[in-house]
Formats: sequence, C-alpha cells, structure tokens
Amino acid sequence: MAADTRNPVFTRAAFGAREAVTSETMTLAGVMRKSLLLLAICFAAMLYVWEGMPGIGLSETVINRLFIGGFIGGVGLLLYTRGRPERAIFTGPLYAVLQGLVIGALTLVLQVRYRGLPAQAALLTVSTLVVMLVGYRTGLIRASEKFRTVVSSCTLSIFLFYIIAFGMSLFGVEIPFLHEGGALGIGFSLFVVVLASFNLILDFDVIDRGIGSAPAEFEWVAAFGLVVTLIWLYMEILRLLTKLRR
Repeated sequence: MAADTRNPVFTRAAFGAREAVTSETMTLAGVMRKSLLLLAICFAAMLYVWEGMPGIGLSETVINRLFIGGFIGGVGLLLYTRGRPERAIFTGPLYAVLQGLVIGALTLVLQVRYRGLPAQAALLTVSTLVVMLVGYRTGLIRASEKFRTVVSSCTLSIFLFYIIAFGMSLFGVEIPFLHEGGALGIGFSLFVVVLASFNLILDFDVIDRGIGSAPAEFEWVAAFGLVVTLIWLYMEILRLLTKLRR
C-alpha cells in the first residue's frame, strides 16, 4: 500500500511493503490504543513542565532550549522514522515526550498571558478531529487523488517554510506575519489550521488502507503519524487564537 500523504511518518511507511514479523495484521483498535498511549505520554510530559520540571528547574533559558531542541529533535525523529518506519515503536514515544515538553512550556507561557487559551485550543482540536472523522466516515470529505495532491503539496510547502523561518530566527530574523496578528498573520494561521485539519483526512485514508493488510507492527507507524498531525493542529490553533487575542 502506498501512502499518498505528506505526513513525514507515513510517506515511506508503505504499509504492506515490508514483511510482517508475525502473521497478524493492523487493526483499528490497535491503532487507537497506541495513539492514546502516545497522547498520554505527551500529556504527562506537559504536566512535568507545568510542575516546574522537578530536578531541572524552569527558567527562560530552559524554555528557549526546549523550543529549539523540540523543533530540531522533532524534525529529526520524523525524518528518521520516515526511513525506518519499523522503529516507530521507539521514535513515537520519544517524539511524544519531546513535543509534550514543548507544548507544556508554550502553554505555561500562554496561560499566564491569555488565561484559558490552551484549554480552548485543546477543545477546538478535539472538535476538529471529530468533525473531520465524521466528514470522512460519511463520505462528505473524500480523499480523492486531487485532494491528496493539493493537500500534500501545500503541506510540504508549509513544512519547508517553517524550516526556513526557524533557520532565519536563529540569526535574529523574524517573519512578521508568522507570529504577529493583523489580517495577513491571522489569514496565514487560519490557512494552516485548515490545512492541518485536511491532513487528518489523509491520515484516516492511509490508516484505512492498512487495516487488515499491513503488518501489525505498523500500528505504531499509524499511531505516530496521526499524533504528529494532532500535535501540529493543536500548535497551529494555539498560534491562531493567540493572534486573535492581540
């Protein structure tokens, strides 16, 4: 099964392209269990930051290092898993921990500035997941070839744009509309939120193709890919709500 999505985890996974370690195949229940486990790990890491990172301490320097390390480490794990999908059983939890620390630091800062905003973002993320799932299951939103091509191309463009923006930020150069409000900034964030939402449709489609045919061990790949999209969606909703509050 070819994975027609720009989710870095799914692209090279090609469920079914490798021989299974056992005769068991991927199931929806297995994917959901592993997805919930990764989300629980992410949430635990977030709570660790909210508790002040006992044993390490929380400071502005630590937060800055978390943001930089989170971005570099996250991209590194995604690219590694893309080439070695069978390692998702290890890279998935590592990614969840890393992103949980980043989300914890980010939400801690935002909670002080904009009380209740992280909870609003979480509620909107869950609501979007439900809407996209219902739309996919009812056939209202179809993962057609054209849909996959457009969403995948836009996602790759945004991914490359974020890498360039991150590199520029290391030299003190910021792209105004990426972090600031205004019509352009809000419009950009809204576009990326919609794009991340549509990526959920691609993830559902890839998972559907793997159920009953892909090796059972690829449940970790499917769970990892879905969690990557959910974390991305949550972060983009946070960015959008922050701009709207300014």
